[in-house]
Amino acid sequence: MLNLKLFINGKWSDSVNDEKRNIINPANNEVIAEASRASVEETKDAIEAARHAFDSGIWSDMPASERASYLFKIADKLEENASELSTLEMLNTGKPLREAEFDIGDAVNCFRYYGGLITKPNGQTYSVADPVQGLIVREPVGVCGLIAPWNFPLLTGAWKIAPALAAGNTIVFKPSELTPITTIKLFEILEEVGIPAGVANLVTGGGSTVGNELAESDKVDMVSFTGSTTVGRSIMKAASGNIKKIALELGGKSPNIVFADADFDTAVDYALYGIFMNAGQVCNSGSRLLIEESIHDKFVESLISKAKKIRVGRGDDPSTQMGALVGEDHMNTVLNYIQIGIDEGANLVFGGKRITSGGLDRGYFVEPTIFVDTTPDMKIVQEEIFGPVLVVQKFKNEAEAIKLANDTPYGLAAGVFSQDGAKALRVIKKIRAGITSINAYNLAYNEAPWGGYKQSGLGRGLGTFGLDEFSEVKQININLEVSPTNWFEG
Repeated sequence: MLNLKLFINGKWSDSVNDEKRNIINPANNEVIAEASRASVEETKDAIEAARHAFDSGIWSDMPASERASYLFKIADKLEENASELSTLEMLNTGKPLREAEFDIGDAVNCFRYYGGLITKPNGQTYSVADPVQGLIVREPVGVCGLIAPWNFPLLTGAWKIAPALAAGNTIVFKPSELTPITTIKLFEILEEVGIPAGVANLVTGGGSTVGNELAESDKVDMVSFTGSTTVGRSIMKAASGNIKKIALELGGKSPNIVFADADFDTAVDYALYGIFMNAGQVCNSGSRLLIEESIHDKFVESLISKAKKIRVGRGDDPSTQMGALVGEDHMNTVLNYIQIGIDEGANLVFGGKRITSGGLDRGYFVEPTIFVDTTPDMKIVQEEIFGPVLVVQKFKNEAEAIKLANDTPYGLAAGVFSQDGAKALRVIKKIRAGITSINAYNLAYNEAPWGGYKQSGLGRGLGTFGLDEFSEVKQININLEVSPTNWFEG
């Protein structure tokens, strides 16, 4: 069994309070590791180490090309250990191995992308009426508290750590208490490639202890959080003490819109992929499927037919297409939402139950689930379920599709399926969401910005925007004619 430690100022240690949390495999409820639970004081120690490292300039003053070399080495080491990391990710999250392998590969690419990006030209110059030459430069924010979710542990960790380090910041990273294994392995790689002590620190523990301290501390200059909208609100409040910079990637209840003129098979395929990939535990899942009235019945029939064939099982079974939910509490939350949908009068046409047959009785598996005959006021339509639960809505025309699509507090993602390119683009432009696709769904690229509108968060990660997120902008004005202004001369 793995013993997962804290990494503070270049040293590994157990928590001083000797508190541990069992880390389980959600496919069979077996304990696979135990993780230290840091105290507030140890979190403060990690922040202090990051503060000292940043103020010393050991990382922020390093030439960009040298920082880039570290990121490339990290990527190489991740790639060398991809098989082990994929297996650990699969065991800790319950997702199929093929999904875990994709996540690790994308994390590798993320470090390489930012390693390359920081050596490219950046900044601006400007000219004004006075004899002044102006420069705009980007500088690191400082100490960044990074708080990652449990659904894509290493990948979302990379999405934060790579740009934060690339920009010259120092970090204190908090993985999810549920799925910390692969990010701890990542920190072993950071140590192996020689990241200077104090630049990258890792503190495992609860949100109310570690997360709150990162958000409240006056010595933390920025906090980046990915998780629920509810917790995001608490992060905003806690961060107000020193008006620190915040980046929030929060919940979603994203619409996937299918018009009658869409390529039918492609739309069905992406509708399934959009909600049942990673068992629906994806912030940008296409959890609301909006279908034009004339094809609604045929489309739902095809969805059910294909959903019946989805092979649910353990991640280490090569035939598995959908894995377990992350834990018992979350499974019960998903099942409770399904019961709420039934009680609200929605029509459950497929799934809806926990799976205990076929040797899955010890794990946390829920059937692919489809509701139809839903209305906009239902909780299952308005609230994020974060599980394999698809709610279908029917629309008559383009205007109604747009209205329904925008009718939730969220605005993370959206998809439109139509072979009329003008119509598809018209609709996408009117949807209040940050991550959108036409004739595809659930796409993500290191090169493209990630984030949402409304209660889906603040700021953007990934792409050049991700580097900007972890930077401050400074103007520098250079007087080209050095002489007194005589402003106060009589």
